Amino acid sequence: MKVTFWGVRGSIASPGPSTVRYGGNTTCIEIRTDDNDLLILDAGTGLFPLSRTLAATHPVTSNILITHSHWDHIQGLPFFVPNFIEGNSLRLYGPPDPSSPKGIEHILDVQLQHNYFPVLESEMKSRIDYVTLQPEQSVFVGSAKVTPHLMSHPVVTYGYRIEADGQSVFFTGDHEPPNVLFSPDHPNFDQHTEDGQRLRRNLMGAMSGIDVLIADCSFTSEEYPAKRGWGHGTFQSSIDYAKQAGAKVLFCTHHEPTRTDDELEAVFAQVLRDNPNQAGDPQYILAKEGYTFEW
Repeated sequence: MKVTFWGVRGSIASPGPSTVRYGGNTTCIEIRTDDNDLLILDAGTGLFPLSRTLAATHPVTSNILITHSHWDHIQGLPFFVPNFIEGNSLRLYGPPDPSSPKGIEHILDVQLQHNYFPVLESEMKSRIDYVTLQPEQSVFVGSAKVTPHLMSHPVVTYGYRIEADGQSVFFTGDHEPPNVLFSPDHPNFDQHTEDGQRLRRNLMGAMSGIDVLIADCSFTSEEYPAKRGWGHGTFQSSIDYAKQAGAKVLFCTHHEPTRTDDELEAVFAQVLRDNPNQAGDPQYILAKEGYTFEW
């Protein structure tokens, strides 16, 4: 299995001289199985440079797994170059729209209105199919088994476990470890606590035994109290997940968009000092645009 990062920033694209080393594009990750099946995790602005590498291949069969419909995870879809070439096909997977009876097709329904984009879906030359997924119900994408799992974020969000050829990767998408956001005297305190514990148990089962964890590390532990409830994790929470899951490698991603590369490296260096590597611990890596990891 091979993973290539095309976008590693969170919330908003942040191009410029201070983000050149790690990249300014928002979330997009390419996965290739040993059979060369193409799976793409999220369609942030990193999808456009990825799609340009596919332009010389024909026909292209693409499978895009959307974690959720926030802008930084879907902005690249209208600019996906293979969609404009006859003979290509795209299959878009993801959660349903919680505010309507629609499935994952609602994303392009909105984006490809003339008010927002000059090309209608009906004018695109590729074939586009939609697969709305249900939590914990696996589907096969080529040789890969894909299982969506509910995550903790302010909108319905899936993390994905992908297994192929005896190898596995889990991508959290945007995820804040389930915490109690209410005071003990709040009427929803008990239910909220129970729901959070159930979600945590389910996630640890979903991540168990994975080779690679790609996780939301937006904040430091010191920054988190001011961001509580925003739906994003910390370096420490992702390290804890990786250790408990027995992962071999943790990729820290969804980099805070206001952080320069220098600041990101300084933060990460402190994280490594706070978590000295012990025997059996995962390898910790900052996700970097253009970086490929193969195992």
